[in-house]
Amino acid sequence: MRRCGEFGRKTRIIVCDDNYDHASGIRELVNLENDFEVIANAANVNIAVALVKKYQPDIVLMDINMPDVDGITGIMEIEKLKLGTKVIALTGYDDSDLIYRAMKLGAKGYILKTMVSAQLIHAIDEVAQGKVYLPSVLVSKFFDHFQNLEKRPAAYISNDNEENLLTYLTNREEEVLELLTNGVNYKGIAAKLFISETTVKTHVNNIFQKLQVNDRTQAVLYAINKGFMARRQAA
Repeated sequence: MRRCGEFGRKTRIIVCDDNYDHASGIRELVNLENDFEVIANAANVNIAVALVKKYQPDIVLMDINMPDVDGITGIMEIEKLKLGTKVIALTGYDDSDLIYRAMKLGAKGYILKTMVSAQLIHAIDEVAQGKVYLPSVLVSKFFDHFQNLEKRPAAYISNDNEENLLTYLTNREEEVLELLTNGVNYKGIAAKLFISETTVKTHVNNIFQKLQVNDRTQAVLYAINKGFMARRQAA
């Protein structure tokens, strides 16, 4: 049974999506429900975080593929506030790494945009009641990814005596790897770097070869264990 927020008030929601039409559609859909109310829309993550600080909503619907600052970072920033606001990640991609990263960083739900009209209300209802929501079609992807990570952590323990293969990357490849590590998809990388998706894929394949890895997860783990992000942030 659906429950309203504390003391019977409506569950207050902020929608973070840079697509105005999509955000408006979500707002209309959610506001049809008596128990829910969209109190604000945010066109980027920085605005969303500011609105969370101001209004302390119950739930944020966070588009993962956002301009400037991605939704994965948005989840982290909202979690840091410790206001009890719960985040449901929205995305057009069923990428297992994105699902894992979003949930690990604090998202309480993850739903594909193609499922929004059918499952969004149910997802909000579940999360509002303190549950975690993952559509059944994504559950197996999440646990398969988790199990694969658990099977190979030792292979990625940094050894200062090992050759750091990151030194072989070009400046552009480092930029691509940084965005990959931040959870940005190929389309998002192309938009941020003003290059085509085909060029992005070429850079990614070159990164895989230079780092001697087989997929994005392995590349990201290698970068993290070699202190790549700390070095990039300090630069």
